[in-house]
Amino acid sequence: MSKTINALQNDTIDSICWREYGRSSGVVEMVLEANPNIIEHGVLIPMGTEVILPDIETPQQTKQSIQLWD
Repeated sequence: MSKTINALQNDTIDSICWREYGRSSGVVEMVLEANPNIIEHGVLIPMGTEVILPDIETPQQTKQSIQLWD
């Protein structure tokens, strides 16, 4: 299930992906596929533009613990 957001002032696809998914690597392309006409705006997306965000699996970061003694 995808969701739709409105672009903020000076938003880019990269910044939206970072804000919504916590990363941009590997997800920018998927967001561009879901919004084929958004590239017509250029790098900065006009404020208020609707952007469809597809469901993308975002892995949870795990903290690595260090054991000082066995």
